Amino acid sequence: MDVSQIRTDLIAEQQALDKIVSGLDSEQWSSPTPSPRWSVADQIGHLAYFDRSAVLAITDPERFSNLLGELFSIAGGGDEAIDELTLGGYRQMRSSDLLEEWRTNREALAAASAGLTNDQRVNWYGPSMSSRSFLTARLMETWAHGQDVVDTVGAVRPPTDRLQHIAQLGFITRAWSYTNRGLSVPSESVRVELLSPSGERWLYGPEGATESVEGSAEDFCLVVTQRRHVDDTTLTMTDLGRDWLEKAQAFAGPSTEGPKARWP
Repeated sequence: MDVSQIRTDLIAEQQALDKIVSGLDSEQWSSPTPSPRWSVADQIGHLAYFDRSAVLAITDPERFSNLLGELFSIAGGGDEAIDELTLGGYRQMRSSDLLEEWRTNREALAAASAGLTNDQRVNWYGPSMSSRSFLTARLMETWAHGQDVVDTVGAVRPPTDRLQHIAQLGFITRAWSYTNRGLSVPSESVRVELLSPSGERWLYGPEGATESVEGSAEDFCLVVTQRRHVDDTTLTMTDLGRDWLEKAQAFAGPSTEGPKARWP
């Protein structure tokens, strides 16, 4: 898919989340979300910080490299140290000011990414990424952290076919989900067949594979972003498909455990 289309879908995903958080009161902004230690405000602060970082990664790689070094230098201090660096300033803001900060940063990202080409690479937290993967990762983050907000405040966010970006990312990060845990990647392929919100079928992996995952695209995206346990979805799968989805991690960073199943 062309990078300009991914950029358009990223902006639309950000706007969809904006419509939800702009109507929240101060109590809802301070409500704890499923992410440990994080409130609704922290979820938006996280997006604001990394949208700003993404602007620097595109427009000022040297300054971004310094920012990256700063983050890595305090990583040994654990999650609280990282939270202080990335969220400390935002935690001092009123919710209205934080919302405006996020809007400012994502508008800057929209402007900076307008000139990206399909074959361009962007340095990020880890190996450099293609421009398409880079913006897809921002879309995935917006949707996933937005899901934490939706779950916390009981909002309704109808799924859209923008999920295709996340579904594809979830599929191509299957090997990463194993290697990131220090595990060998199974040699067998897995066929993924998903029903999109619009009723289309999204197919990934070889047609003749004996291992498979099938079901709702939204459920698949919730699992690979670690917002749902596979047992809390309607997905059907073979044993190897389950093994993968219990480890699935479509985002960068150290391996993390997803949520426990809500129902035994």
